Amino acid sequence: MAGSQRVYKQRIKSTQSLKKMFRAQELIAASRIGKARNLTTAASPYSDAITRAVSAVATHSNASHPLLTQRTDTNRVAVLVIASDRGMAGAYSASIIRAAERHVEQLVSEGKEVDVYASGRRAISYFRFRGREVAGSWAEGSDAPQSRTAGEIADTLVGAFRAEASEGGVAELHLVYTQFVNMVTQRARVVRLLPLEIVDGVSETTEGEIPPLYDFEPSVEDVLDSLLPKYVRSRIFSCMLEAAASELAARQRAMHTAVDNAEDLIRNYTRLANQARQADITQEISEIVSGADALASA
Repeated sequence: MAGSQRVYKQRIKSTQSLKKMFRAQELIAASRIGKARNLTTAASPYSDAITRAVSAVATHSNASHPLLTQRTDTNRVAVLVIASDRGMAGAYSASIIRAAERHVEQLVSEGKEVDVYASGRRAISYFRFRGREVAGSWAEGSDAPQSRTAGEIADTLVGAFRAEASEGGVAELHLVYTQFVNMVTQRARVVRLLPLEIVDGVSETTEGEIPPLYDFEPSVEDVLDSLLPKYVRSRIFSCMLEAAASELAARQRAMHTAVDNAEDLIRNYTRLANQARQADITQEISEIVSGADALASA
């Protein structure tokens, strides 16, 4: 029984160490969520302004642009999956990867070829472990995205969309990420970024109001060349910020659950250790009584 006590005490000590680590991870995630949500909110005005500008050009001109036009020379589709760099976030990465796999299967069933791009070490490791070719990968600060990284991703994907079919050009760009709804709810979402679909980008004028007149300088084509890549970059960065907030919320929730489970284990191990100790004491008393009886009867 003494051996059992040592085992339980060692387990209690190990679980207490894990509990401290889980608690630290929970507090770190909680402290970063506010910043991540503020960044998401701060990025919205720029994204909205770019959307309105692109909508104005698309609505009030007859110009065409490669990023607005559906390609017919290829059926290849690029899918960007935004996951996390680290674990300890519950089913966060697993959920987004499952959503990506379902979307890829749907595209393949439609007769399309799929090029996978991955952001986050979890997604990169998943696809490479299964022998899936990753056309492009980025692994840098999934819980604190940088606009520079979003720019690199956007440049790569826009380049693939503009490339010739013989050079691996794609007809569509889809993005799979986790949408932040609130601290409890985060859901996987799939959006199509290219070719752009401008819907309700310009607010309608009220009755009696004269609609605005637009003059594009130096030309509509030049304005689109300047705005559309920035639009794609802002959309990708906005999705990365939402994914970061979702990751931190999932990690805080997972670590809180882990702390509760660790406390339950400590209570159970403490109870078992006490039972083992009581059994040892009872056995020792029985041996003493038996020895005393033997001496008395001798």
